[in-house]
Amino acid sequence: MSVSDLKAFIKPGMHAHLIGIGGVSMSPLAEELLACGLKVTGSDISDGPAVAHLRAIGIPVSIGHRAENISGCSFIVRTAAVHDENPEIAAARSAGIPVFERAEAWGYLMRSYKNALCISGTHGKTTTTSMCAHILLAAQTDPTIMIGGTLPMLSAGHRIGHGDTILMESCEYYNSFLNFSPTIAVILNIEADHLDFFRDLEDVKASFTKFADLVPESGQIIVNADDQNAMDAVAATGREALTFGFSHTARVQGSGLTVSEGATEFDVTCDGQKYCHAVIHVPGRHNACNALAAAAAAWALGLPAKAVTDGLAGFRGAARRLEFKGMCRGAKVYDDYAHHPGELKALIDTVSSLNFNRILLAFQPHTYSRTKALFHEFVEQLRRPDRVFLADIYAAREKNTIGISSRDLADEIDGAVYCPSFEALEKELVSAARPGDIILTVGAGDIFKVGEAIVEKPV
Repeated sequence: MSVSDLKAFIKPGMHAHLIGIGGVSMSPLAEELLACGLKVTGSDISDGPAVAHLRAIGIPVSIGHRAENISGCSFIVRTAAVHDENPEIAAARSAGIPVFERAEAWGYLMRSYKNALCISGTHGKTTTTSMCAHILLAAQTDPTIMIGGTLPMLSAGHRIGHGDTILMESCEYYNSFLNFSPTIAVILNIEADHLDFFRDLEDVKASFTKFADLVPESGQIIVNADDQNAMDAVAATGREALTFGFSHTARVQGSGLTVSEGATEFDVTCDGQKYCHAVIHVPGRHNACNALAAAAAAWALGLPAKAVTDGLAGFRGAARRLEFKGMCRGAKVYDDYAHHPGELKALIDTVSSLNFNRILLAFQPHTYSRTKALFHEFVEQLRRPDRVFLADIYAAREKNTIGISSRDLADEIDGAVYCPSFEALEKELVSAARPGDIILTVGAGDIFKVGEAIVEKPV
């Protein structure tokens, strides 16, 4: 089935059953379908706050996957984690009930919005989408929002609005974002990643070219002028794009950049005219670039400069993006989601400019395939901090058929310490910590638990 096939199903009176309904983008999808007049049911492997909320608004949720859960439904929507051997999927196939992917459903729903702002890129998607959310709310547009992380202002990763704008974090993995229907597509940057799916960098760029081509002629492609891969991907469409960046060639241009631990600020001009002065309370040039992308999107939407200024000033970071966790023996403990060498570089560049005595970095690689494919790039970045501690690779969706481990990384880095357990890692970090240091727990897995374990609790 395809996105266009959903036209026959997403209408009042139809019955949608969502498998994995408690997921970060499935629970808001359930709310959106309910608002469209559909009957909605769902199932998940476990209970939780999202499931409790859905039940409270009248959506029945079954815990556990069983064939009888799909009784009477018109169509199925599933998450990427739900495979064909799932008993509910098998029952639907047997009964001839259509099965759609989550991204397809969101892609169809986007078509009902005047503005569909989609934020893409190898790095910075969650942060930039969060910044855009702050701006849209400051502009009182009452947007619908989908973010791949928790935004403290929302205490969630989503918001169901009633305005004419939808904001979506848009991921390239498995070409998921090619199901979307953007009217404004932002491309932050492109690097080789997800090489368990894409063949190489050129394959990744080709996917982003297709994503940009989804934008109608009446819409707007927004691209980072300072990222050559992103520029190449958009150039392949043969279409004009709105560029942003700190280079003089960008139409939405940042200048006068100053970075400190407390704030980052710069001026924004659009086609040579001053638009606003931006102040963000997260450090790093990469975050300034993310904020500039958000300002470019706001300008393309025709939002007032004050909404950009106020929205960005209120942004204090998304969860797990250089998030301050507390103190450990006089050292500041931060957590970050970086799991690609490019993200590690941006993170280390940022903290290196903040005048800490030493950088102690605890890294948990994410997936065996990424660690193998980008091994030398990881080693190059992990040699930069003063001390490096390596946790075991977070497997995520994979099994270790490659025969690679974090010990292999440690063997290539002078002074690196391989820690076979979180308990061992916690002891190493506490022992190493000194006043004036920064301790970073880094990775897309569950290493944040280490930072939370070592911070000193209030007496």
